[in-house]
Amino acid sequence: MTPATQGPSSPNPAAPVRASGTFTIAGDLPVHRLGFGAMRITGPGVWGEPSDVDQARGVLREAVRLGVDFIDTAQAYGPEVSEQLIAEVLHPYPAGLVIATKGGIARRDRDDPGRSDGRPERLRSDCEGSLTRLRLDTIDLWQLHCIDPNIALEDQIGTVRELQDEGKIRHFGLSQVTVEQLQQVRALIDVATVQNLFNYADRTSEDVLAVCQADGIGFIPWYPLATGELAQPGRPLAHAAQRHGVTTPQIALAWLLHQSPAMIPIPGTGSIAHLRENANAALIELSAKELHALDSAAINE
Repeated sequence: MTPATQGPSSPNPAAPVRASGTFTIAGDLPVHRLGFGAMRITGPGVWGEPSDVDQARGVLREAVRLGVDFIDTAQAYGPEVSEQLIAEVLHPYPAGLVIATKGGIARRDRDDPGRSDGRPERLRSDCEGSLTRLRLDTIDLWQLHCIDPNIALEDQIGTVRELQDEGKIRHFGLSQVTVEQLQQVRALIDVATVQNLFNYADRTSEDVLAVCQADGIGFIPWYPLATGELAQPGRPLAHAAQRHGVTTPQIALAWLLHQSPAMIPIPGTGSIAHLRENANAALIELSAKELHALDSAAINE
């Protein structure tokens, strides 16, 4: 193991993410079903360098030490900062580590949430820039950050197919799509994963998840730890956390892992303590009774 991937000098506990089981992306890339989202290793507003660069580096090292073998990032995170840190800390990458990234979003400043930019030249530039920053010859999973409604879908996907033919992209994923959009894209190219908003408090993408599970497409929920008022004292989420001696976000993450074998949560954090807490959620076994209570509470909210 290279120095960049070594853990701290303290005794190494078991890697809890391995308890989450695995999903094989596109029938080709096996990953444990608890990944790491690298958005929060950047500065405030996902802009610029992190306030504590050493801590961000430590989070990446600890993620790999804990058994994480799927890291999700994007050109827009920083922009470019997240990808640069990942390469700086983890390259040469451990065998089996899958790094997914995204392109197709333009941001002007910290306050700009970003807008879709699916122009072919932009998608090519984003992909080739990610290859350089991540020090890769091929990106295992490159995702379209969101479909640009102002550019013909055939032109956006055609660019991705060209990049695949050139060996720059291995597998392709989508983000922020409906079932209809997913079907339209799948008519043009194989889709390996979908990354949509999904958590205990917001299940509006349940129909997309159902399609993904049925067709062997990985489903990557972003904002996975959101719980809203459902985490308040006296609610089933809090009861379950108390019974298991864990936090409500850990129960929310365990709940996600129980929803589907295609589910690959990617909780992100800039804190090693929170990273370990998230990883330990993979060890939580929720009973059928607990799952029923949790689901009923959310439905009746």
